[in-house]
Amino acid sequence: MSDKKVKTAKLTNKTAVGPNSEPVKDKGHSRLSSESNGTSEGASAPNELSALEEAFRKFAVHGDTRASGKELHGKNWSKLCKDCCVIDGKNVTLTDVDIVFSKVKKKSCRAVTFDQFKEALGELAKKRFKDKPGEEAVEEVYKLIEGKSPIISGVTKAVASPTVSRLTDTSKFTGSHKERFDASGKGKGKAGREELVDMSGYVPGYKHAGTYAKKVKGSKQI
Repeated sequence: MSDKKVKTAKLTNKTAVGPNSEPVKDKGHSRLSSESNGTSEGASAPNELSALEEAFRKFAVHGDTRASGKELHGKNWSKLCKDCCVIDGKNVTLTDVDIVFSKVKKKSCRAVTFDQFKEALGELAKKRFKDKPGEEAVEEVYKLIEGKSPIISGVTKAVASPTVSRLTDTSKFTGSHKERFDASGKGKGKAGREELVDMSGYVPGYKHAGTYAKKVKGSKQI
């Protein structure tokens, strides 16, 4: 009897009862359940892109569907500096942008990474904001770029030309060209291209054409 009491006491100690009368799960069980749900303790969320890196990637893929967005070519680098007003035409020019790009990129490469991109911006910040300390100047350049996208030029509108309008205005046509169109400007087709014989018996342009038959019928009835 004493052995049975000892065993039952050990079992009651292993299974602890919580305040809500539910058994507390051990650490191993909680770890397995968290792993089965695809989560683990201390797992960090994926890093979100900063506004600067997001702008970098937008310009990196501009005009190139095969681009990965991780490298920025010289052409798009110049466009970024233009569209984001890094080039002001006074302190920073297009020549300055090209020189800095060649300086930060590797000799064997034609593009720059995001880290090299920030290095290039640091170089331009010294010229763009001369009156501010180094870190503040860099922050100001970042603000010019953050959240920006490439500017897509609009479609050029066609300018109305008086020469073109004169050549397409059928009301001003003369001679055989005039005969190819009716009063509304619609083409007559074959009738306007070929000379058709008028078998009506009336002189061309006669106002009362087609009235002869009516007159004859009217006289017979009388």
